[in-house]
Amino acid sequence: MAEINEQLENNFTYHSPKEGQNEKYIAIRAKAKELAYLITELCPKSREQSIAMTELETSIFWANAAIARNE
Repeated sequence: MAEINEQLENNFTYHSPKEGQNEKYIAIRAKAKELAYLITELCPKSREQSIAMTELETSIFWANAAIARNE
């Protein structure tokens, strides 16, 4: 139970950026932006393209959360 509480506290607490983390966030967003441009260039405007873009944004969120929560 204590382990679950510790995880919940970590997941629902603000994590201010630590030294070096901002550069990681910037690098992740830059690569994701490259992929976003490629998706819009190669994929027809469609529901599927829209979902791909949403999932890309979601992956950025979780990648950043991994850095913020676990470093």
